[in-house]
Amino acid sequence: MISQWLFTGLVLLVGIERLAELVVSKRHAAWAFSRGGVERGQSHYPVMVVLHTGLLVGAVAEVWLADRPFVPALGWVMLALVVASQALRWWCISTLGNQWNTRVIVVPGLSLVRRGPYGVVPHPNYVAVVVEGLALPLVHTAWVTALVFTVANALLLAVRIRVENAALREIASPANASSEVAT
Repeated sequence: MISQWLFTGLVLLVGIERLAELVVSKRHAAWAFSRGGVERGQSHYPVMVVLHTGLLVGAVAEVWLADRPFVPALGWVMLALVVASQALRWWCISTLGNQWNTRVIVVPGLSLVRRGPYGVVPHPNYVAVVVEGLALPLVHTAWVTALVFTVANALLLAVRIRVENAALREIASPANASSEVAT
């Protein structure tokens, strides 16, 4: 039972981290809009919020209601992946600075970011999301939540990445050769 309480505390910490992201995102959105930024793909954003909230609630609920055990060989590895995903997420945020956002906002006149994790993979923040979405529930063997989130998130990311790539193509066109968007 103590491990269930510790896991609940971990998920609460991740929830607090997510709230911090939203505060940063809101501040960055205001910055972007004040510079003529235009939001793209607004229709999928509420789905993303529900899905990510569902990950946190589902993981805790499954651990308590299904009495999932803590399996050290799995749990410690998954915890390390959760920590690594958080580090990658905040590396993305610090690399993009004011351009990072939980929304897709195109700001005219900026250049594409090609440094930090963005010099390695096109959407590194989503690598963090995928790893965290699988690993967090598995810290305490909440495999149903891990599976459901992973499948639903794959569907959502197919839409989200298509929106972002379209925004990147839009700003990379010859008419807007010096624009930037990144999330």
